[in-house]
Amino acid sequence: MRLSAPVYRLKRNARLLSRAKNIPLHEALEGIAAEEGFGSWSLLVSKASAIAPARKLFDRLIPGELVLVGARPGHGKTLLSLELAVEAMKAGHRGVFFTLEYTEKDILERFRALAVEPAGFDGRFEFHNSDGINAGYIVKALAGAPRGTLAVVDYLQLLDQKRENPELAVQVRELHSFARERGLVIVFISQIDRFYDPSRKPCPDIGDVRLPNPLDLTVFGKTCFLQNGDIRFGAAG
Repeated sequence: MRLSAPVYRLKRNARLLSRAKNIPLHEALEGIAAEEGFGSWSLLVSKASAIAPARKLFDRLIPGELVLVGARPGHGKTLLSLELAVEAMKAGHRGVFFTLEYTEKDILERFRALAVEPAGFDGRFEFHNSDGINAGYIVKALAGAPRGTLAVVDYLQLLDQKRENPELAVQVRELHSFARERGLVIVFISQIDRFYDPSRKPCPDIGDVRLPNPLDLTVFGKTCFLQNGDIRFGAAG
């Protein structure tokens, strides 16, 4: 059975329905699932995950590389990155999420919307939302992380927000060296330049990444860009 929209968009529809009707999110999710012809939201997610882009991308990841996931707001880049963390944890690895955008409660709700119960992570998930997040903070937080750990940085440009931080290029090089040394995968969620025009190009690409300061994007071993359900994998180099 083909879904009428990607899971992230159905989830967003459920959140809107929850607010509009003042009903719990889980009830709205079940309603959306019923509209799609499924007996429950968990069944819908299970069906979608059989061909999930996150699984396809995860299977291609190499320990020690950096990954870039880019999209405009609301097109599923955070959800896809969380799904990558879930895939890592399913494989027995750790998943770590660094953000200034979300609370831990927000992220746990997103996991549940993916029909993933955080209690089943068995201590393999770690969350950070400190104002001090930069390359040095990330390296310190991951100092004891075992090989295969997948860390998500939400988002690339946050490393560039404080003047006292090293230059963005310096921080990314530091994280790349650290990832290679320790056998980690670091996924960077990225903003897209506001000049990107979807009417001229159906999906953004490496040239549309918003960079307030210079950065050699060939440092990223894998890229993934999303727009209106269109998902495109590639390499920066």
